[in-house]
Amino acid sequence: MSRLLHISASPRGAASESLAMAEAFLDAYRETHGDAVDHLDLWEAGLPAFGSAGAGAKMNVLAGNEPSGEEAAMWRAARDVFEHYDSYDRYLFSVPMWNSGVPYILKQFIDVVSQPGWVFRFDPEKGYSGLLEGKKAAVVYTSAVYGEGRGPAFGRDHQAPFLEGWLRWTGVTDIGTAEFRPNLATADAETGRRSAHAEARELGKRF
Repeated sequence: MSRLLHISASPRGAASESLAMAEAFLDAYRETHGDAVDHLDLWEAGLPAFGSAGAGAKMNVLAGNEPSGEEAAMWRAARDVFEHYDSYDRYLFSVPMWNSGVPYILKQFIDVVSQPGWVFRFDPEKGYSGLLEGKKAAVVYTSAVYGEGRGPAFGRDHQAPFLEGWLRWTGVTDIGTAEFRPNLATADAETGRRSAHAEARELGKRF
């Protein structure tokens, strides 16, 4: 049986459009598959701050050295976050758009787990290769103003290219998506909401 981890990047609780879409996905997913589902709220996860000690540890590992002292403690904290993430074979990310990109807490999570020997290996001649092959990801995207086909005055999409590029870089290439964009600067948000939730449910059924 597969195990799915829902990683939520919105701090808005019941007011969150991305979390509502995620619930539509998960209701259909549970009904169809019956798999175990767990939730990781990135705002409540107590992610380690990946600052100078983390960067130093990463550079030492890339150079073939063992981190020590504060760097070693930081490396262990990051490793705990990665091992929890890696213990699942399916992921659901619910991601609101912030300033054309993703919330900083999601970027922090990505920076914590994206370490050599964990999600990637590096060869000086061949470059990067992802280590998380065989896993699947679904992503639900929301944005208040940006929408496909709108002009640059309504923003640009640095949300989906960033997240899906990162997933593929780690070896996760089986990716499904659903979106509700825009959900605020539109004359008929409710029609778009119903359509987006239906899309999320269909994604949950076939995921």
